[in-house]
Amino acid sequence: MAPTPADLPPAAPDRAWLGYVVPKRHAKRAVTRVLLKRQIRAVFGELPDLPPGLWVVRLRMPFDRKQFPSASSDALRAVARAELLQLTRKLARPQAAAG
Repeated sequence: MAPTPADLPPAAPDRAWLGYVVPKRHAKRAVTRVLLKRQIRAVFGELPDLPPGLWVVRLRMPFDRKQFPSASSDALRAVARAELLQLTRKLARPQAAAG
């Protein structure tokens, strides 16, 4: 019996799709979650070429509320941006080796 189209896995996207997850348990305040999501979109939007595919960025650890008492401080924005830039450099490294 030949597989039907519903049985086949979906085709890979021809461009990059970005998703992000900022759990409430890691960023309690909505203002903080929105700040982090904006930083994710901004950093990934600046990438010259993100390979086609489904990309998901997920916050794995909470930000220390003692270190960042303000929900949307410039310090939190800077730390989040620096960490995202470090992540995207790791992402770009394999492409540089291939090209």
